[in-house]
This record gives sequence, structure tokens and C-alpha cells, in this order.
Amino acid sequence: MRKQFCDAMVARAARPDLMFLTGDLGFMALEPLQAALGSRFINAGVAEQNMVSVAAALAREGLETWAYSIAPFIYARPFEQIRNDVSFHGLPVKLVGNGGGYGYGVMGPTHHAIEDYGTLLALPGMAVYVPVFDEDLAAVVDRVGNEQRPSYLRIGRGEPPKGWTPPAYAPWRRLVQGRGAVVIAVGPLAGTYVAALQALDESRRPDLWALAELPVALPSVPADILSALAGGRRLCIAEEHVAQGGVASQLLLALAGAGLGVAGLTHLHARAHHYERYGSQAWLRRQSGLDPDGLLAALDLA
Repeated sequence: MRKQFCDAMVARAARPDLMFLTGDLGFMALEPLQAALGSRFINAGVAEQNMVSVAAALAREGLETWAYSIAPFIYARPFEQIRNDVSFHGLPVKLVGNGGGYGYGVMGPTHHAIEDYGTLLALPGMAVYVPVFDEDLAAVVDRVGNEQRPSYLRIGRGEPPKGWTPPAYAPWRRLVQGRGAVVIAVGPLAGTYVAALQALDESRRPDLWALAELPVALPSVPADILSALAGGRRLCIAEEHVAQGGVASQLLLALAGAGLGVAGLTHLHARAHHYERYGSQAWLRRQSGLDPDGLLAALDLA
């Protein structure tokens, strides 16, 4: 999604108040944005804590401020600055983390971001965007750009099956329709399930929904999902994030608060930071049972 993110930012670069800060990243990816912004494109160096504080100051002056780095370096390393300088003051800094989840797989656990949105959503007023497909970036950049609160944009690899056209961007989208369990998948993971579920007979095929904006608030949950759960269909939530602070706990708390229950829950999530060896994002997803085969097995559809 880096190219699509860059394209969307270039399209927005004519705004005179837009400032972009990077933690010494973007080589072979963000050069068009640098050319479009000129002196408003700032390489803050490998100093993310300072970068976030500078971003907060720029936002305090009324500028539209984006701060970009590899996902763990934009939320974990400068967490104190995000909390004290950005969130406590309600400043609309746009934090952008590339390679969320296991996106930087072979780089090892220091480069994984599997507790990012749960951590940030613990802060006051934080909004999180997890686009599903490359095609979402134009709409998502507009939505984040217009946010009046702190926000975090987690980008990765959009993976729709070949020859399949994703529906237009929305916080919730039904990607596959069926009469089986309700499956809610967060971000790009949702696209990896489309082909496997489409191949199933409709009578047992799950309803697959993609979720792209957090936190989960009950008024935003589609009525079709609530109706299916009220009718006794099983719920499965899949997210490339640790269980603690993830979407499953957010949604179940929202449902319980409204007096709603679920007939059964399957939660697929990132199981560990460390494995017996290093591997790609696809390999790490398999270890956590997040790949399509893992989903089918968890739902007794294999």
C-alpha cells in the first residue's frame, strides 16, 4: 500500500497547510511526495520521539501534520510522546505505520506490530484506520486527513484475489455472503479469505465482513451482522493482532453493553511474538492459524 499511500498524499499535497515528517524512511517509495511538498517534507531522522513532539507542535499551530515510519517505530518507541504531547491535548496528528501486524516478517519480532492498535486505542480520543485493499488508500487518506482527533493509519499489503474487484471503501464491507458463521476480519487479512470462502457451498459458506475502522462502536455495526448473531449464527473474528485489546474484546464488550450475546465465538489472532525461526508474513500467519486453511479448520469447513 506504500505506493497507493504516496499517490493519495501527492493528490493532497496542494493543501498549503500539509506537513509530512518521516523517521528517515521512504526511500524508493515516497520520492514523489517529497518532490510535491518540497520543504514541507521533513526527514526527522531516526529520532521518532522527537518527530512526534515536533508533529504535535505543528498540529498545535493548525497545520495538517502526518508522521510516518515503520509501524513499531511510530507507536511503540515514541509512545510517551504520543500520549503526553498528542493525545492528552487532542491534537489531530496523523500517525502512519507501514507494515502493521507481521508485515515485516523476516525482520523479526522487533519489527512486528501485533499490539499496535490495542495499545493506541487505550489513549483518549484515538481513531484507528486499517485499510483492507490497495484501492482503499485514496478514500482513507481523505478520511484521516480530515480527522479532528489523533489518528493512526496502519498500512500493509492489500491482497484481493486475482480478477476480483473489491467493493468501494467503507468502514464495514461484506466481501462474501453465505448462510454459515459470521466472520469479521480486520484490515488486509480479510482479502486473503475471499477465494477460499467463495469456493464453499452457500449453505455452509460464512458471511465474510471486512472491518477497517476502530474502535468498534455498536451503532456502527451493520444491522445484518446483529441480525445474524441474534439468529444464533456463530461469530468468528480474525485479526493480525494479539488477543488482548483486539477487536474481539471491543466487539463483545459493545454487544454485552447492549444486552446482546453470541451463540459461540472463534477468535483467530496473533499467537506469539517469537517462533522457532524467522519467516515471511504468510509463514507467521500460518503459525497463528490466520491463513485461509487455519480459518477453514477453525470453522470445521476444511
